[in-house]
Amino acid sequence: MNTAHPTTHARPVRRRLGLAAAGSLVILGLTAGPAAAHTEVTASDPRALAENVTLSFTAEAESDTAGISELRVVLPKGITPDAVTLKEAPEEWKLTATPDGYTVGGTALPKGTDAEYSITVRQLPDEKSLAFRTLQTYGDGRVDRWIEVPTGGEKADNPAPVLELKAAAPGAGPVAAGAAPTPGTVPSGPPSTAAPAASAAAHTQAADAKGTGGNTAAVLGAAAAVALLAAGAVWWLRRSRSRA
Repeated sequence: MNTAHPTTHARPVRRRLGLAAAGSLVILGLTAGPAAAHTEVTASDPRALAENVTLSFTAEAESDTAGISELRVVLPKGITPDAVTLKEAPEEWKLTATPDGYTVGGTALPKGTDAEYSITVRQLPDEKSLAFRTLQTYGDGRVDRWIEVPTGGEKADNPAPVLELKAAAPGAGPVAAGAAPTPGTVPSGPPSTAAPAASAAAHTQAADAKGTGGNTAAVLGAAAAVALLAAGAVWWLRRSRSRA
């Protein structure tokens, strides 16, 4: 009588399944590739035309040899460099405006430390999404370029941070440039007093000139009267002599 040994037959089957699963993991690993670092952006009020919005950025550190020292951002259409102010950043980092955006940076962060900072934007544009193309520089000169904006559902190898916006609030509209200063804006200073001072000086000079002209006219009038009296006296004397 033959006796079946199910465990003996099951072992090769499990081995084949295990090898197949391992092969699948290897294939998936080769297809997906290593996880890449990237930058992200979030908003305190992610709505179109929202005002005085705080945008927070996180740039993941990817270098094994140096820390992040600078982030250069190209602003999306509808946000100008003068509408941006720095709110928070790593110690001693500063924001500097550029023709198409800004840079924020300073002393390189410790190796492996993500760079986190936030800015205040006067008003978000009336768009559905905003892409903030970013160049991420490390202390050793390495540059990561997060500048690709995926379209049509495609994935990008170096995606730019993208902020998805909701519809604008009812009644929201564009704010005139410079209508309301954003937090951190340095006042231009008190109004100049040069014009009023000049005006006062001119008024004083005009008054002096008027006074001088009046005094001159009075002197000239008195001199004319004296001359007239003298002429009359001479005429009277001559007439008196001719009669005599």
